[in-house]
Amino acid sequence: MGEESFESGKVCGNICEVLEILGAKWAFVVIAELAKGPRRFNQLRRNVTVVKTQSLTDTLRHLEKTGIVRREVFPTVPVTVEYSLTVRGEDFLSVLTEMSAWVVRWRSRA
Repeated sequence: MGEESFESGKVCGNICEVLEILGAKWAFVVIAELAKGPRRFNQLRRNVTVVKTQSLTDTLRHLEKTGIVRREVFPTVPVTVEYSLTVRGEDFLSVLTEMSAWVVRWRSRA
C-alpha cells in the first residue's frame, strides 16, 4: 500500500467503516473463536475467558447485526442457540491471520 492511499483519506474512511462493522474491542477474539466452528454461548464464554459475559453478549449482538455472525435458534427444550461466522465473517479471517503474523514478526522487537 503506497503513501498516496493514506494521503487520499480513503484508507482512514475505510478503517473507520471496518471499526463500525466490528464494533466492540472483543470482536477479533470472538471471530477467532468462531473460526474454529459453530459455538453455543456457554462454549464461547468458557473459551474466551478474557471477555465478561455482558461484553460477550453485546459483541455477539453487534456482530450479528452487522452480518459477521449468524445466530441460529434450534427448537429444543430448552432452546439451543448456536453462533457461527457468515460468509462475510469468514472472509475477515485472512485479516486476522495477517494481524497475528504481524504480531509474531514484531513481538521481540518492542
